[in-house]
Amino acid sequence: MTQDLKVGVFGLGSMGSGIAASLLRAGLDTAGFDVAEEAVARFAAVGGRTGTLEALAPSLSVAVIVVVNAAQTEDLLFGASALAGLLPRSAVVLGCATVPPETARTFEARLAERGLLYLDAPISGGSAKAAEGALTLMASGAPAAFEAAQPVLSAMAAKIFTLGDAAGAGSAMKAVNQMLAGIHIAAAAEAMTFGLTQGVAPDRCLEVITQCAGTSWMFENRGAHIAAGDYTARSAVDIFVKDLGIVSDIARVARFAAPLTATALQQFLAAAGMGLGREDDAAVAKVYARNAGLRLPGET
Repeated sequence: MTQDLKVGVFGLGSMGSGIAASLLRAGLDTAGFDVAEEAVARFAAVGGRTGTLEALAPSLSVAVIVVVNAAQTEDLLFGASALAGLLPRSAVVLGCATVPPETARTFEARLAERGLLYLDAPISGGSAKAAEGALTLMASGAPAAFEAAQPVLSAMAAKIFTLGDAAGAGSAMKAVNQMLAGIHIAAAAEAMTFGLTQGVAPDRCLEVITQCAGTSWMFENRGAHIAAGDYTARSAVDIFVKDLGIVSDIARVARFAAPLTATALQQFLAAAGMGLGREDDAAVAKVYARNAGLRLPGET
């Protein structure tokens, strides 16, 4: 029964805090965990349960893991925190971080040895959609895991794609998405700064191209950030350094040439090298602007 379901959200950053708030809004009994005390305090202030892993984890039905990467997920589950050893048998672990498909399959197998279910459940939509409970979820795993986690999935996502009955397929689809997302952001930054060389102001470029065949969702969204000179991080440069790195690794193992991914990754790496890693990923435009001697909106 939904009223008996207890959920834990592990990682209360920009995505995790939004997911946790959406679960609370849906009436789910939700506990929040983070290494940052201020994040936990913010969650408690909006009515979330807080406490130690040892006290709360044994009662959880679903654990939603919204940490940064595979290493943090593994450490949380099997390392010093040892969450996998604290959860009750038949609890469901939702792995939401971007990880290689093989890593997701490994997590599923290791958790199954402990009597736990695993959903390979990467997410897309950014912090705004997380806060609205309107994420897109690319999930694969056993039917029993989907059934047990359904109230949580419905509360956090507007679109749930069921991609298979074993882990790996969800992460594979997320890799495809992140490949396109990173390339499109870099392409949008390149196009808008190219426009500047031709006397086309970013706001005018945004107005026109969004009504033309050359547009994309990323151009419309990140282009608006560039035109406004607003690089408040919704999704940071460092995220795409990580995610395109993962995509490149997957492609290399598959012996698949991914030249556009490699080029986009180099631009994000250059942005991080300029000290822009924690700025919005649209700040990759500053790499193009610097190299061309251009001034973007908001720069003095």
